[in-house]
Amino acid sequence: MLSGIILAAGSSTRMGKPKQFLALADKPLLQHAIDAAAASCLDEVIVVLGDRAEEIESALRLSPGGKARIVVNEQYSKGQSTSLRLGLRSTAADSAAAAVLLGDQPFVTAELIDEIAAAFEAGDSPITRPVYVAANGDVVPGHPVFIARRVWPDVERLEGDEGARALLAAHPDWLQEVRMDGAPAADIDTQADYQRAVNTSAASASSASKAGR
Repeated sequence: MLSGIILAAGSSTRMGKPKQFLALADKPLLQHAIDAAAASCLDEVIVVLGDRAEEIESALRLSPGGKARIVVNEQYSKGQSTSLRLGLRSTAADSAAAAVLLGDQPFVTAELIDEIAAAFEAGDSPITRPVYVAANGDVVPGHPVFIARRVWPDVERLEGDEGARALLAAHPDWLQEVRMDGAPAADIDTQADYQRAVNTSAASASSASKAGR
């Protein structure tokens, strides 16, 4: 069994307002991450909310009896590690691994999740993630990050805003990287990021419309 954990508990301080329910292609920004995870091979999806959780939850559409459910991190102000711990603790007892996703990356697709899941299951490394090679040769990591249950106790020891990257810095031998074409899905942190996402979404919709004619 594979679980998904979508981290979406932050206060959106750089945006200046909750980015989780900003409109993007006629639905809240966070809804894109939820829909992609729900359409993938993941067996369950845990959405971790925190700041203004009730308001954000009311803007989302979760299918009754579907894969996705919400948990609320009352300690979100203490950093991302608290949301990651809560997400792991909220998974099913028979979950073998969790795919960590970010709620502010609306362009991560179900197909990408499935591809990284297949690589994780085919390998023997406890952590698997996609990476992208930038024009200058730098290797840029992306999401989802699959973490095997056997190393969850190490995740429990993370503090503050430490996440999977801190874990990998301590245990680089645990990592399997899957090289991908293109660029990683961008985080939506600022108003400029959001405007670029709106433009990208509109361009994609226009291309799809022309292709369907």
